Amino acid sequence: MPPVREEPRYPDTDDNNHPASREEPKTPTIIDNPNSNPMADHGGKDILSSDVEIKGSIKFQKELLIDGKVEGDINSDGILTVGENAEIRGEIKTKSITVYGKVHGNITVTERCELKSKCVLQGDLKAARLTIEEGATFIGKSEVTTGAFSAKAAARPDVVRPSEPIKAAFGARA
Repeated sequence: MPPVREEPRYPDTDDNNHPASREEPKTPTIIDNPNSNPMADHGGKDILSSDVEIKGSIKFQKELLIDGKVEGDINSDGILTVGENAEIRGEIKTKSITVYGKVHGNITVTERCELKSKCVLQGDLKAARLTIEEGATFIGKSEVTTGAFSAKAAARPDVVRPSEPIKAAFGARA
């Protein structure tokens, strides 16, 4: 008797009757210039979209737009934009900030702070320039500074006391 030749039951299966893959093997992308950084070719503006959640501190160099959730401190000499969908819980120290979303924590900026109409800030604010649009919610205290922050407390002027007693106002007689 001649030997029986086994063939796949279905034409699109391999030798073990598993579905055969028609995909081409994936090859890695080759970058022409090995010295270029493809992640840095976006104009220096980084974006954390609304589906991103981060627990921990963030440091960045140029510009950052956060539209997701962050629990932790943010430090930079750059420009931060807090998007409409953003919720940040932590201290923020940057050069400049524009807030459209929610921040629960103190903000310290060396230059400009803008609180947009639908934003919520629960915390204290220190900035050289401050803009608060109508409709913004700000719960805390603000301090307008010279823009230069140092670890030392700002020197306070001496209190000048007059040598003569001050007479009481509103017709009281001394």
